[in-house]
Amino acid sequence: MTIFNIVTVPLLIPFLQILFGSHPKVLTKPQFSYDVDSMVQTGYYYISQTIEQNGQKTALAYICIGFILLFFLKNLFSYLSLFFMAPVRTGIVRDIRMKLFNKMIYLPLSYFSEEKKGDLMARMSSDVQEIESSILNFLEVMVREPLMIIGCLCLMVVINPHLTLFVIGLLLVTGLFIGRIGKSLRQSSGKAQGHLGNLIAMLEESLSGLRIIKGFNADKYQAQRFEKENNSYRDTFIKIMWKKDLASPLSEFLGIVVVSILLWYASGLIFNNQMSAEGLFAFLLAFFYAQSPAKSFSKAFATIQKGMASVDRVEKILNTPNNIREKKNAIKQHTFSNSILYQDVHFSYIKNKPVLTNINIEIQKGKTIALVGGSGAGKSTLVDLLPRFYDINEGSIFIDGINIKNFSLEALRSMMGIVTQQSILFNDTIFNNITFGLQDIPKESVIEAAKIANAHEFIMDAEKGYETIIGDGGGKLSGGQRQRLTIARAVLRNPPILILDEATSALDSESEKLVQDALQKVMQNRTAIVIAHRLSTIQDADEIIVMREGKIIERGSHQKLLDVNGAYHKLVEFQTF
Repeated sequence: MTIFNIVTVPLLIPFLQILFGSHPKVLTKPQFSYDVDSMVQTGYYYISQTIEQNGQKTALAYICIGFILLFFLKNLFSYLSLFFMAPVRTGIVRDIRMKLFNKMIYLPLSYFSEEKKGDLMARMSSDVQEIESSILNFLEVMVREPLMIIGCLCLMVVINPHLTLFVIGLLLVTGLFIGRIGKSLRQSSGKAQGHLGNLIAMLEESLSGLRIIKGFNADKYQAQRFEKENNSYRDTFIKIMWKKDLASPLSEFLGIVVVSILLWYASGLIFNNQMSAEGLFAFLLAFFYAQSPAKSFSKAFATIQKGMASVDRVEKILNTPNNIREKKNAIKQHTFSNSILYQDVHFSYIKNKPVLTNINIEIQKGKTIALVGGSGAGKSTLVDLLPRFYDINEGSIFIDGINIKNFSLEALRSMMGIVTQQSILFNDTIFNNITFGLQDIPKESVIEAAKIANAHEFIMDAEKGYETIIGDGGGKLSGGQRQRLTIARAVLRNPPILILDEATSALDSESEKLVQDALQKVMQNRTAIVIAHRLSTIQDADEIIVMREGKIIERGSHQKLLDVNGAYHKLVEFQTF
């Protein structure tokens, strides 16, 4: 496309000059050589021969056909360039989004406790979109315009190489000004994308906490917070637009400055007979022919600097190290046959602030271990270490005598079924929520898991049974129903190890009874680690471990701990009262 764009008019001008008599016909064939003058004279000769042999009208018809053909080819290649760029642009954006999603999925939980969910969503959506609009939209410009500029520079070099060097020196100086604007634009764009991330985070929080906002009459307060962040984003974006819009007029003004200096310098060459006036005219024509692509290139450069701020934000996620790593020859064992052992385990989220200290626990296969203690005692952290949601700082955890760091993450986590206090469900069918992460599961197996979880009855009462859409987060279901679906999901995997993290603490008495019955069925013939605030639910546990401030302070059966008359006895008395 660039080639046809450059050669179209220069090829037609000689035809028109000979045709209309502004240049004498060349009737003697010149000796051809690879220099500009010889090629031009050869062109004049063949044009003259066409007119002599076929007449002016026929020659003009040839010119019209050639004109149409050249512009057809120019536009054909223009379309083809866009045609082949479309899958490249969209493919790059798809790959970036896929890399981001995969990275977020595999990052450890500790990363998300330090980042705003809304800001991560902004990087996945608006930042990736900014990369497409600011950078990928100008890929064509970044290829085409430099070719146009190079073509014009070659023509200028042929006319006068010394003057071309002088012009290039002037253009480098003007380029420094535009470069400084681009650098400033990149910094401002980074701030703007940060403000946008905060806006999305605030929107996500507001929608999630709408009940509390309304209940505490905090509508105006939350609106003022949003307005303040929104104004900050607007003010920053205004500065970005000012700087971005400055690039084009500034480049045009600097171009005129360059032309003025060029005319002053070239006039000296003409006065000293080092250059002809016609040569200067041709040189200026080539220079102006390069102005439009140079202006587009300058605008593209400024826009790309804006997009690079989004690239920086995306790369920050992609370059985040994942501390939870598998070994090269990780064990892919999916069975559990003996025991789980916590040996001298120490852990802290923040350096010098221990959460767990000197934890030693052995859990035999088929046994139920209960963890009790006040909030912040470290119970949830202790169970989170088993599937390697976090890695311990000191000590070791073994399954069947094998350090859990030697297992592949897929194999390790496949041994466990997890039911948490918060029922994590997705805006999909009941069937897909139960089979989440599994494929080609027979419906009979899903129904059996739902029956064990005491969920089959209410599922069949739903509008479309197992194909009922349960809404965002399972919003169409009650708390007890949601929890029984998560239990069914755990049952379907038939895990040898079951982790129950306060699975009934958020339920009413009737729902708790149904869920507790379901859990009793599930825990049969399984190794279970149960975290419970309601001590009535864990009285039959094989061992109860009492924790305080990250340490084990008591352990034993329910009756044994009551007889000791220690911390556990006080907890039971308090709950009974």
